Amino acid sequence: MKFIDDLPRFAFFTGKGGVGKTSLACATAVKLAEAGRRVLLVSTDPASNVGQVFGIRIGNQITAVPEVPKLWAMEIDPQAAAQGYRDRIVGPVRGVLPADVVQGIEEQLSGACTTEIAAFDEFTGLLTDASLVQRFDHVIFDTAPTGHTIRLLQLPGAWNSFLEAGKGDASCLGPLAGLEKQRAQYKAAVEALADPARTRLILVARAQASTLREVARTHEELARIGLTRQHLVINGVMPAAEGADDPLAAAVVQREQAALAAMPEVLGELPMDQVPLKAFDLVGLAALRQFLDAAAPLGEAASAAPDAPLSAPTLAQLVDDLAAPGHGLIMVMGKGGVGKTTLAAAVAVDLARRGMPVHLTTSDPAAHLAETLASQMEHLTVSRIDPHVETQRYREQVLATKGKNLDAQGRALLEEDLRSPCTEEIAVFQAFSRIIREAGRKFVVMDTAPTGHTLLLLDATGAYHREIARQMSGSGVHFTTPMMQLQDEARTRVLITTLAENTPVQEAAALQDDLRRAGVEPWAWVVNNSVAVTRTQSPLLRARAARERPFIEAVAQQHARRYAVVPLMAEEPVGVDRLRALVSRSA
Repeated sequence: MKFIDDLPRFAFFTGKGGVGKTSLACATAVKLAEAGRRVLLVSTDPASNVGQVFGIRIGNQITAVPEVPKLWAMEIDPQAAAQGYRDRIVGPVRGVLPADVVQGIEEQLSGACTTEIAAFDEFTGLLTDASLVQRFDHVIFDTAPTGHTIRLLQLPGAWNSFLEAGKGDASCLGPLAGLEKQRAQYKAAVEALADPARTRLILVARAQASTLREVARTHEELARIGLTRQHLVINGVMPAAEGADDPLAAAVVQREQAALAAMPEVLGELPMDQVPLKAFDLVGLAALRQFLDAAAPLGEAASAAPDAPLSAPTLAQLVDDLAAPGHGLIMVMGKGGVGKTTLAAAVAVDLARRGMPVHLTTSDPAAHLAETLASQMEHLTVSRIDPHVETQRYREQVLATKGKNLDAQGRALLEEDLRSPCTEEIAVFQAFSRIIREAGRKFVVMDTAPTGHTLLLLDATGAYHREIARQMSGSGVHFTTPMMQLQDEARTRVLITTLAENTPVQEAAALQDDLRRAGVEPWAWVVNNSVAVTRTQSPLLRARAARERPFIEAVAQQHARRYAVVPLMAEEPVGVDRLRALVSRSA
């Protein structure tokens, strides 16, 4: 494996949830330790379960892994780190600043940006700790420091005075308020990240077109800020031999190879490794030792796989219930790579097939709804919101209003803040808000993922909802804001999409928690691309089906009020006919 060769002291495994970066980080740590190197494995991913992988309890202290003498590990809890970070920032200003200002800071510190920065705050200390350089040959990080986070850490100071002066209440200024005190440590950490002699970034992806597009964006974002020495690892590639006697496995092989052949050009320039799909659970040393071995056997799971497919509620049943009111807003949410664009299109197509007017819209620049549908359909209107256009419009609006009376330094800070991903989320959601009113007379199906953090910003600090409510209070005039419609389940149905794997399920649960904090209750979950509900004869896929069952059970019993399971399809669900089949074949 090229990514392990001549590995420098620090290695970061970064990637979206469910691509296998925790397994790769753990397997790499074991391989290096058993080669005689002293290794520290650090996780900041709440879904990584490093302790579970090794079968020991690991906390926020450096802990020896008993069965691997030269390996130590620690787990940083991002939520605990974020709470401590919030307390350090908000504590000193309580009783000093007005209560509404303190509340505004707390709201801005409630979201993903704060958690991201707080976790980075924890491990920057590890990057700059001289004693670790002496104690360990390698420090392996299972985390995902994005270009957004690192760019924030590079900014000049005066955030506290900027915030307290009331000049900034945009998307990410709250988290920035506490950065000034540790600028020297952050500067040293960023320098270490950008030094290829000290750090290697390992981008982890799956052989899927959407995932490869996302990792290409991550690569470019990191490269723009100087983190250019990157390696690409394509994880979980279906072995070609599995397709010899099973049509489903053969279709997966063909699909993955086509995605790899058409991967973005910028990725083709990177050193690349492929890790084949394994059937065994990546828990315990035996599994980790086999993980990076291309010749490893399937494992015992294949023989234990059940013969009968899992019986579970279908997408067709969900669509029957969705269709009952005759109109409404349907929002399909989920992390990248789980297939929400395809599911949104399938739901819209099936509703239109019933003769109901439907507007299907997306904000995902990689979604390519037109390609997914491949043709026009009666009763179905399709649109795409261009995030770049909407974000530019939003930036100009903010600079013309909030930035109008700022001095040069204040305007520069505001402009930098407006380049954050949070800005795009808000801008896109505002564009969606203009479409929401159509749901009173037709179905509006949205392929999007506005997080609970975005909804809170719009509700609590985004002025629109509260300002309208203030103006209309006591007037006797009925009014409805977009936020109120999202919070009304009679008008809005939220579908959370996931895969039957550990990390995607945990990330979907976290998304559900965020939405609930914003007063939005998800209506149903959809488990997509499941092997457990197919009749595959591939030993590898049958073993994977057995592994999926506990996660589907967790969705059914712990997370969702109602749910459906959609099978992995032999044919790519592209085109109206195949999208209709995605619903009908799940019946």
